This record gives sequence, C-alpha cells and structure tokens, in this order.
Amino acid sequence: QQQVEDHLTRIGKVELPELSPIIGSAKTERYRNKLEFTFSNKKWLTKEQIDSEEVIERNALGFHVPRLFDKIVDIETCHLMADPANAIKNEIRSFALANDYSFFDIREQHGLLRILMIRYTDAGELMVLVQFFEEEQERIDLLMNHIKDKFPEITSLLYVINQKKNDTIYDQDIITFSGKDHIIEKMGDLQFKIGPKSFYQTNSQQAKILYDKTIAFADFKGDELVYDLYTGTGTIANYCAGQVKKVVGIEYVEEAIQDAFVNAEVNGITNTDFFAGDMKDLLNDAFISEHGQPDVIITDPPRAGMHENVVNMILKVAPKKVVYVSCNPATQARDISLMDEQYSVTKVQPVDMFPHTHHVENVVLLELR
Repeated sequence: QQQVEDHLTRIGKVELPELSPIIGSAKTERYRNKLEFTFSNKKWLTKEQIDSEEVIERNALGFHVPRLFDKIVDIETCHLMADPANAIKNEIRSFALANDYSFFDIREQHGLLRILMIRYTDAGELMVLVQFFEEEQERIDLLMNHIKDKFPEITSLLYVINQKKNDTIYDQDIITFSGKDHIIEKMGDLQFKIGPKSFYQTNSQQAKILYDKTIAFADFKGDELVYDLYTGTGTIANYCAGQVKKVVGIEYVEEAIQDAFVNAEVNGITNTDFFAGDMKDLLNDAFISEHGQPDVIITDPPRAGMHENVVNMILKVAPKKVVYVSCNPATQARDISLMDEQYSVTKVQPVDMFPHTHHVENVVLLELR
C-alpha cells in the first residue's frame, strides 16, 4: 500500500484521497491459473554443485534466475499452482530426459523444447501448451501423445513451433493436438472463453474482487456509454454490460477480440461491441465520431501503461469518469500525472493479486474537475 502511495505522489505528483486498505488474497498458495516454465540447457547451479566433482544434469525446466536471462532454476514443486500442474511439468521433463530431447539454448538458438504453459480454470478445465523451437514432428508427436495418455484430464492440449528470437506466441499458429482450442472460466453468472493467447487475470478469485471494485468505482446509473480500453477477451466489458447502455471494447490481439465476441454471445449479452487494433492508432476522432462519446472509460493497460497518444485522446474526449486499473503503479502514476489538470483522483484501491510478490493491482477513479 505504501508503494502505491509513493508512486502516485512521487512519480505522479498528484493530490490523493485517503487510500483504502489493500484487499488481501484469501489464497496465498496455489492461486495462479496460469504459469509458464522455461526449458533450458543451462541449469542454474549452486556453489556446492559447481565445486562438486559429480556429473550434474544441466537440462532444466523451471523459472528464470532474476537478472540472468540464460539461467533457469530447475523446479520440482511449485506452490503457486494447483495440481496436477507439478505432475504434468515433472512428467514432461522426465520423458524428455529419458528420450534425449534437447532443451533450448537461448544464446545459441537451438534445441527442441522451449516453453511449457499450463492454464486451468475454477470450472475444472485444463490447458497445456508446449512450445517447440525445432520442427521435429516425429519427436513432437511422441511427446504430445505421451502427455495425452498420461493426463486424460487435460481438456485442451496444444503446441506451437516458434523459431523467433523471442518466445511470444501472439503471431504464431497454435496447433490443437487434442481436445478443444480453449478453456472456459466462470466469473459470477458469466462464462469466459480463454484461448492460449488470451489475457486473463492470473488470480481468478481476486479477479472478481478487482472487477467488482472497478464497477463500484464507476458507479453506473444504467444509461452510460462505456469504453473498455485494453479489453482482452472482454472480461470487464461483458461483466459490466448488464449495468450500462453499451460497452465498446478495444484490444490489440485479434484472437482475444474474437473470444470477446464469443463470450458476449455465450452469455446472451447484446450491448457490447469489440474492435481489434493498436490503441494509439485506433482510438481517434473518427472512431469516437462513429461509436459515440463515452461517459466512462475503463482502462486496464499492460505493465508499460498507456501510450501518450491514448492519454491525450482521453483528455480530448473528456469522459466524466476514468477508472484506471493497473498492474504497475509506476506507469499508472506517470499516466495520471499527464491527466492531472483535467482530472482529480478521488478513490484509490490496491488489490493483492500476487501473494508472495511485491506486485499489486491498483484501481484509481479519476473524475473530471
């Protein structure tokens, strides 16, 4: 909570109301619905292991060492995700080692196995996505069939061959090996389709609290036109649609927007509309003229915050309220400082989405002066 206040006052240099106490997470272990584990042929070793004369297995599947891009801590048990995440991870590693599969070398850019992503939902669905670097189809099929047979509870088994310099998959073709190409999550009375490229808050139970607080800050009267910027799969947009006249959602990732439309249809929501494109380019005078002047803007940008063009457009449109949800209070403070002449910060609510870390989600209500 002090971190949030420091950012807003030191970086944003804005006047603040009294901050509401941070809302803690009821679950502090096994709360994450998504994790990514990295394959590497450069396992991080302790000093004792380095000094030892015994032969140490250098292939690893786990997490990056802070500030070392090429070293991975091999993880046996991760306490952040519910079972069977650990069993799946450990079985894939054991199978790969037993069958001499190559682990990725990030410096030399070679190796078959690159990233393992596991997602699950409170509705009981489970997604596993294996990211390969090299196109060795026979070995890929062998591993994927092993996972399928070993873990029949997986409802969405996917893989991708990514030969880029980075491991992002937004521009890659995802192959459905078994089951569906998505999983379903429930929030309140709504269902949400989550694909492998979709953004969804990683702490499902806290996400509902976060979105309830967002809607409470907006204090809808029922006749508002709302813009939901960085809408993702339309979670906030569809969640608040029943309380407003219409919601317009904008998102960069095309697949996420497709999911947003599906989510609206599945839940019988008819007053949301979604558009894909780069926010700084799409949100312009022509867009506002076509889709209407928003009464409220909800914005939930990535860690980098909003592009200055987006901030300037919000100031030009001048909705009565802006509800700014952020996972990075530093960039949130930066953006709010640019809006300070026109908007007052009237409410601040931090929400602990990430127990055991210093990270926090922060909801800020800005009202037109």
